[in-house]
Amino acid sequence: MNAPRRRKIGKIAEQLQALKDQLEELLEEEQEAFDNIPEAFQETDRYTEAEEKLDYLDSAFDGLEEVIDSLTEATN
Repeated sequence: MNAPRRRKIGKIAEQLQALKDQLEELLEEEQEAFDNIPEAFQETDRYTEAEEKLDYLDSAFDGLEEVIDSLTEATN
């Protein structure tokens, strides 16, 4: 791989890292909100849905991390 393409891939990895950082912030906010759901609501459909959405965000975060790692390895 030539240097210009490595630089392009590096820039993409940087952009994805910035997005991952934003997603991490949102994930932390959602986790905090989820953790503060009153016990009386913890066996409702809405609670289950919130838990499921949190899992999706977590998976997206992990996926971005994996993509960034792969791109970084590709440029080394």
